[in-house]
Amino acid sequence: MTAQAGTRIHRDSFGTTPDGAPTHVFTLEGDGGAVVRISNYGGVIISAVVPGRNGEKADVVLGFSTLEGYVADKSFQGALIGRYGNRIAKGRFALDGKSYVLATNNGSNHLHGGIRGFGRRVWDARVISGPTGEALELTLLSPDNDEGYPGALNTKVVYTLGPDNGLEIDYTATTSK
Repeated sequence: MTAQAGTRIHRDSFGTTPDGAPTHVFTLEGDGGAVVRISNYGGVIISAVVPGRNGEKADVVLGFSTLEGYVADKSFQGALIGRYGNRIAKGRFALDGKSYVLATNNGSNHLHGGIRGFGRRVWDARVISGPTGEALELTLLSPDNDEGYPGALNTKVVYTLGPDNGLEIDYTATTSK
């Protein structure tokens, strides 16, 4: 029996969050030799072991080996961020003449989505068929007024590992406001 060509994905337990949600790590193994580990906790890229120009393999991602490391992390290592990337001064903005007050987590500023930004959520995960084998799809619904943002936001992120060892990350989001 020959192995299936293209990226293959397998899932393992990654632990339980402090509020009791189970998490998983998905290992993407590509035909080009790369092995990428991604968790549905915050969409964190835990590791990416890729072959170098002389064939030696190295992990090129900074991160943690345990869920506890990511739960305690304040630097957003390898995580998806959102709803907004970067800082919003004083946690306030105006849109269409209406003012919004956001959760602050960087002094008086709002950083990378706030206290419970996307990097601190357990995303729904499923393995889908992609152009180069299996791909990992993560989805998250951020409800209206989540961290102070207007509108419900449906977000989808798809991770695809190509035969050239490239990792493609495709983001899609739609909002109700």
